Amino acid sequence: MKPDQLDLKMASQFSQLALGCVLREYPHVQFYWLEKGEDFIPPRQLTPAFYGCLDWHSAVHNHWMLVRLMRLFCHASFNNTAREVISQNITCENISAEVVHLQSQPRFECPYGLAWLLQLTGELREWEDIQAKKWLEILQPLEAVAVQNLQQWWQNISYPNRTGSHSQTAFALGLIWDYAIAHHPTLTPEIEEKIRQFYLNDCNHPLHLEPWGYDFLSPTLAEADLMRRLLSPEDFAPWLTQFLPKLPTEKQTDWLQPVSVENPQDYAQSHFDGLNLSRAWMLEGIISKLPHNDSRIPALEAVALVHREKGLNLVSAVDYSGSHWLGSFAVYLMTKRGLSMHKN
Repeated sequence: MKPDQLDLKMASQFSQLALGCVLREYPHVQFYWLEKGEDFIPPRQLTPAFYGCLDWHSAVHNHWMLVRLMRLFCHASFNNTAREVISQNITCENISAEVVHLQSQPRFECPYGLAWLLQLTGELREWEDIQAKKWLEILQPLEAVAVQNLQQWWQNISYPNRTGSHSQTAFALGLIWDYAIAHHPTLTPEIEEKIRQFYLNDCNHPLHLEPWGYDFLSPTLAEADLMRRLLSPEDFAPWLTQFLPKLPTEKQTDWLQPVSVENPQDYAQSHFDGLNLSRAWMLEGIISKLPHNDSRIPALEAVALVHREKGLNLVSAVDYSGSHWLGSFAVYLMTKRGLSMHKN
């Protein structure tokens, strides 16, 4: 496997972002159900594997990033430290505690964080490395509970969440779909039925109103990036026409501009760096499933490029507000993780 536009220097920088937070407990944000005062437990005790990086989901996708970077750069100097840190967190004892928490809190980090956990276990499955196989074996009980909780989630939701943050349905289903087709194919009929129910007949989506609040995901582009996973090029092109009928057919960028971060120390504004990155990979996903002669491709490529360039500046990564999570989004984009299993 070869990296795409990611060199060793950048990989080392991204790895340092992750290593700077996966063992850092505070500051911390946690959301889970409390019945009584005794239910409040410090993060390191409650979720001892994924307690760092401000929140559980960021800890998970930083572990994913370290694993992916080690796969890509197997002889990099950061590998030894990354292996030590991951081995410190992913132990049988720690994962047993994580399992207890997920079993008692089935809505915890559902769907976003659990979808990233499946990305982590999927990455480990695809890596022919002895230590990676040990980590995967330790993680499998947690993976099983995550799959169970996610399955319960998608079976019980009646309407998609179309916001631009963690609760969004389309983005999570995209990560889950990628995991399922590669590692758990028995889940795909159920997931596909739900995706088609939610999105197949959508039309005239209001892309021009985005971003909403402090989005780090585009509701519109995430949906299109999800649908390209299911549909053939011949079916996806007309679906995109009904969904976004006003897409330009000339090479221009004024129809979707990147968003700027004015205050890098603002945790909410750091989302805009992530939005630019996720928009870039979603646009690339959309392009990948269009017929090669589709007239919309030049406009989509132009906008994807400006978002990629803007996002990879990582303005807010100078502060913990961005450094605790943006590296993983940059690596997901630069290594084309969302495209690797979906080729025309």
